[in-house]
Amino acid sequence: MSNARDLTIRLAELLSREQDAMAEFLVALADFDRKRAWAELGHSSLFWFLHRELRLSKGAAHYRKVAAELIQKHSELVAPLRDGRLCLSTVVELEKVIEPGNLAELLPRFFHLSRREAAEVAAAIRPVVRPPMRDVVTVVATPCPSTTSVDADCDNPVVVQPHEPLLGVGSPAASAVVPLTENLRRIHVTVAKRFLAKLDAARDALSHSHPGATNESILEAGLDLLLARHRKRRGIGARPARNGRGTAPGRIPAEVKREVWARDGGCCRWPLDGGGVCGSTLRLEFDHVVPRGRGGPSEAANVRLLCRFHNQLTARQVYGGDLMDRFTREVPRVSEPSAA
Repeated sequence: MSNARDLTIRLAELLSREQDAMAEFLVALADFDRKRAWAELGHSSLFWFLHRELRLSKGAAHYRKVAAELIQKHSELVAPLRDGRLCLSTVVELEKVIEPGNLAELLPRFFHLSRREAAEVAAAIRPVVRPPMRDVVTVVATPCPSTTSVDADCDNPVVVQPHEPLLGVGSPAASAVVPLTENLRRIHVTVAKRFLAKLDAARDALSHSHPGATNESILEAGLDLLLARHRKRRGIGARPARNGRGTAPGRIPAEVKREVWARDGGCCRWPLDGGGVCGSTLRLEFDHVVPRGRGGPSEAANVRLLCRFHNQLTARQVYGGDLMDRFTREVPRVSEPSAA
């Protein structure tokens, strides 16, 4: 662990240098733009200077152009860029909503956010007026990729997309989410014909309870059923288990699962060496702190939520890698503690 900690300290130092260098670059770029020095070199704008002279991609050039222009107006951006509270992608979202006099209030709301999170904040501050609510189905002209499994429905894939095009968000074509207002999101999903057939069948099935249902309400009803089944399988539903059938020996009682799930917030509680917890919500499993094989009780105080990776890692630490290799190879081998 000491070697990992030393490497972490080294990486933190390098990251600090990177952030500091980027901030210095943007400050110099802002001064370069203020003097319109790019014009003396024959470029029509700062963007084309960055793209053609400094060989940046158009996306990277755009981010730096926006940041340099904002720094000229608001020098307060330099410090959070230097220490990592702001990054270039969040500055682009901040630029959409910044106005004279509101920087002090807005700036902290964009600290430590991803591009998507920053876009959501920007949409809440300045929502899209009268966002379109219609769906349009279009046929994709290109054939299915060779990696697609053989399926008769794949000969004519379709796309369910909003009436208007996406707002230039750089995300995979298969799935893109664009914040429109504080509560509305636009989603673009590529689906097979069989999906649309199932959607139509679901609309017919819900025609009594949900007359005139929209695609959103149908999909949400399906997701509610899926999540309810997940809670039931995990024993974390709101209702207690029926009486009359006891919990099998060694099993975690449903009431304990519900208590642990609520206590741990539905996320992995593995403690990280640098502070905090893993926090993953994927592939969660209930884990005995004192292993069941060593007499640990199935009580809430001895049970926690872990993602599968950390649950397997715990088992390897307790029982050793050689034994666990007989059951799973999902988690890489970890170095055993020295006998010293």
